[in-house]
Amino acid sequence: MNAVAHVHGADPATALRDDALAGLAATPKRLPSKYFYDARGSALFDAITRQPEYYLTRAELDLLARSMPAIAARIGPAAHVVEYGSGSGLKTETLLAGLDAPRAYTPVEISPSALDASVARLHARFPQVAMRPLCADFTRPLALPVPPGDGRVLVFFPGSTLGNFGDAEAVALLKAMAATIGAAGMALVGIDLVKDPARIEAAYNDAAGVTAAFTLNLLARLNRELGADFALDAFAHRARYVPLRERIETHIVSLRAQTVHVAGRRVDFAEGEAMLVEYSHKYRDARFAALAAQAGLRVVDGWGGTQEGFGLRLLAR
Repeated sequence: MNAVAHVHGADPATALRDDALAGLAATPKRLPSKYFYDARGSALFDAITRQPEYYLTRAELDLLARSMPAIAARIGPAAHVVEYGSGSGLKTETLLAGLDAPRAYTPVEISPSALDASVARLHARFPQVAMRPLCADFTRPLALPVPPGDGRVLVFFPGSTLGNFGDAEAVALLKAMAATIGAAGMALVGIDLVKDPARIEAAYNDAAGVTAAFTLNLLARLNRELGADFALDAFAHRARYVPLRERIETHIVSLRAQTVHVAGRRVDFAEGEAMLVEYSHKYRDARFAALAAQAGLRVVDGWGGTQEGFGLRLLAR
């Protein structure tokens, strides 16, 4: 197993501080969702995927398993799999097991603990696959460690994570994928599809309150890493589906007028003030294809539709 490569630049603590302060100074306030995933946040998200209301992970895993023979036939042998935001690597195991002799795997993950755990597990499961992990923010430019050999690059971006970005950011990310895959490569992207709004909204408001704990853990992280003094019981999770925009909008809402200090900066909240922490867009195929086209990509195949409520779409340049 190869050592983890790190992308140098602003250190993680500085990036967190700068992004948090910029978001808290904005009107309306916002915090980047990429900072959900510290060790506790990653564990809470794994728990979210096991809640009965959260259909996305089960639907995608089932779809991926059923579709792997067709996906492997389209990709061909000896692929170098590059996964953006690899997390626990559960879906990756299904992908690597189903592909024809994949030659290398590069997970790109911002959380060192999640990266180390998934690489260790996947290396034991697939000792013949060269592991080239990269600890980095996949939303920023990357220099990927590409081992020698034939076979195309396959970018794997499951979990409907693309939906967490606005259209301009999504196009920028798809352009980065296009650069990574090169002329002959492909990208396999998971998208949550438009469906019954009640089913969508329930997935982000589970009865056990795990998603609420996951959202508020972002404030706990700022307390721990930036010396902030958020009182977690003075804020609440709110996730609502907005039909006009076909997306979930997740906010942290201040339950009272209060003042918080973050990295030495004073931040005032009004009672009922909502701070945006995440979008979760749901797609129709026409809209997804249009976003891909803006990035110089086209949909060449796909699996899943109305029945599954979830889709895997294969893109090429």
